Amino acid sequence: MQSTRRDVLSTLGRAASVASVVSVTGCLGSRAGESPTVSVLAAGSLARAVEERLRPEVETHHPDLDVDLTTEFRGSAVCARLVRDGLRDPDVLALADPALFDGITRRYTAFATNELVVAYDPTTPGGRAVRDADRAFDPLLDRSLRWGRTDPDADPLGYRTLFALSLAERRWGRPYPRALAPNQVFPEAELLPVFETGELDAAVVYRNMAVDHDVSFRSLPPAIHLGAPAHADTYAHESYELPDGTVVHGTPIRYGAVTRRSAPSVDAVFDTLVDTGWMGDAFGVPASYPREESVE
Repeated sequence: MQSTRRDVLSTLGRAASVASVVSVTGCLGSRAGESPTVSVLAAGSLARAVEERLRPEVETHHPDLDVDLTTEFRGSAVCARLVRDGLRDPDVLALADPALFDGITRRYTAFATNELVVAYDPTTPGGRAVRDADRAFDPLLDRSLRWGRTDPDADPLGYRTLFALSLAERRWGRPYPRALAPNQVFPEAELLPVFETGELDAAVVYRNMAVDHDVSFRSLPPAIHLGAPAHADTYAHESYELPDGTVVHGTPIRYGAVTRRSAPSVDAVFDTLVDTGWMGDAFGVPASYPREESVE
């Protein structure tokens, strides 16, 4: 990758200056002596991509840096609350909804997009019902269907699921939100692992999660899946109030990241994170990304 590209990404980083937790520590580089530690607090939906692909990319692009990388993954709403309350102070913060940076920073770097899909188990009657239905949400009205979602108070996937159900109700006139039940809620980091054990017939997840876990899924219409900028006005009808009083709105799904301090090791991790060539095709990456934006 050209050095000028790296310079641009570093500038962006400096300017932008789940009830269940997954935390991993790893070392990048091989020089002797004490290594600087870079801490990353990130959305749970980034966990597999970061752990499997980000670390090798940092090492490849920065072979002269010896970095201890510590990562913690939670729902983005929880991540934001922890930072605002002073309970976490990560070097790099990456969230699945940039609106959650409010109260933390006014500028961030947008680096990826996503959309909602419905994962289904083709080996179960309920999963096949999702696969074969004219509309992917229709089987959710069957109380015998075992389906899962995440906590809207903890992460954007949870409240975006509510938005999608409401958008579908507006579009198709079916009472999808009334199909919700408390026993369907799982921490973001646990939803697909539970699904993969066979305990669920279907689950609403991000597209990257379904691709990363290699599970069957159905796409949703652009007016519902919250991944199409052309439908931003339609999404904007939806809103949800988080426990801390923050009101989030329906918007096209974007991921954003900021650095909270500057050092060569921090800049190297941040540059690699937002330079999304390492993400593959599981996420959307518009041609204009990475791009510095303001919190709305």
